[in-house]
Amino acid sequence: MADYLRILMGETPWSFLLEASVRMVVLYLILLSGLRLMGKRMAGQLSRTEQAALVSMAAAVGLPILSPERGLLASLLIGGVVVLMQRLVVHWAARRPRVEHLLQAHVITLVADGVLCLPALEHAVLSRERVFAQLRGDSLEHLGQVHRLYMEANGTFSLVEAKEPAPGLSLVPGWDEEFRQLQPVAAGKVACGQCGQVQAAPPAAACPTCAASQWAPAVEIIA
Repeated sequence: MADYLRILMGETPWSFLLEASVRMVVLYLILLSGLRLMGKRMAGQLSRTEQAALVSMAAAVGLPILSPERGLLASLLIGGVVVLMQRLVVHWAARRPRVEHLLQAHVITLVADGVLCLPALEHAVLSRERVFAQLRGDSLEHLGQVHRLYMEANGTFSLVEAKEPAPGLSLVPGWDEEFRQLQPVAAGKVACGQCGQVQAAPPAAACPTCAASQWAPAVEIIA
């Protein structure tokens, strides 16, 4: 017969249930206090250093909840060290831009004037489809509507739309032929199927930007 009490409780006494509840309340307050002391950024998109600090805090408060032989003082001490280190790193990075770039990485330009920056995509380990999905999520239909697309240091995207959209490569997936046929084609213009560089038709044998040889009709938005 299975030992259900041992499965439920393990080797700890029943009295530890109440103690674990008290420990959880205390450690929860420690975690909230630590996040509060590390600044408002901890409640938003996290940077690399903030993620490291959060994981460290979580690791510090995890064991004492389940292990009766672990005291609370060690977690409190570790939490204090994590908060102090995070504040020192932020203060140091604010005074020295090179340190901030080293810790947080640089802002990367993914699209410039309707053309994909393929080396930047490779550096950021991003696919074209991931960028296209992001732009479709911003209600755009082709690359000509993009003046700049940045990837921030924390991994988020920032879009600057073109004031006067030019013809560009369609962002509609290739399998959605019905939607593609609804997009107006720019007369006498073609777009590189790889980077989106627009040229007059007929195009050169290879794209001057990325050397690809695949071309597609450039589309535009008619107001």
